[in-house]
Amino acid sequence: MPDGVDLSRRGLFRGQLSARAPEVQLPWSIPWSDFVADCTRCGDCLTACPEQILVKGDGGFPTVNFQLGECTFCGDCVSACKQPLFRPTSEVAWHYVAQIEAGCLAHAQVFCQRCQDSCEPRAIRFSPQLGRVPTPDIDTNSCNGCGACVADCPVGSIKISMPNGKSAA
Repeated sequence: MPDGVDLSRRGLFRGQLSARAPEVQLPWSIPWSDFVADCTRCGDCLTACPEQILVKGDGGFPTVNFQLGECTFCGDCVSACKQPLFRPTSEVAWHYVAQIEAGCLAHAQVFCQRCQDSCEPRAIRFSPQLGRVPTPDIDTNSCNGCGACVADCPVGSIKISMPNGKSAA
């Protein structure tokens, strides 16, 4: 049986014979097709994560769940892995950035700036507007994609993804 094949009933009925790439891969991870080919799904990276934001995703492969917290880029997941699934931690961890979606409270004229308060690199700023509540802007050059803003958003209007719809691989 090839590595990465999900033979569960659910996967077969849905026509999924391999694990779909998650929205957010682990920091410093290699391209998804190579990752699933060599990942043993041992769970060492999950237990090594001090933030406990790594979870089993599709096919049992690890993925990041920012609803549980933020990535501190500690590198413990990389250190715990016995397989060659990661790039050197001296490189940029990833190119993901935060994206604010239409359901943001500020777009509905409700004052909320929790995402800005949780953003350590100060990539989220609120621009004052005459006669309206301030609306958020993300400086994609400053955003490191850590996800701190995701769990802090009371309406779930922030997601972490590649800028401009680019592929992670």
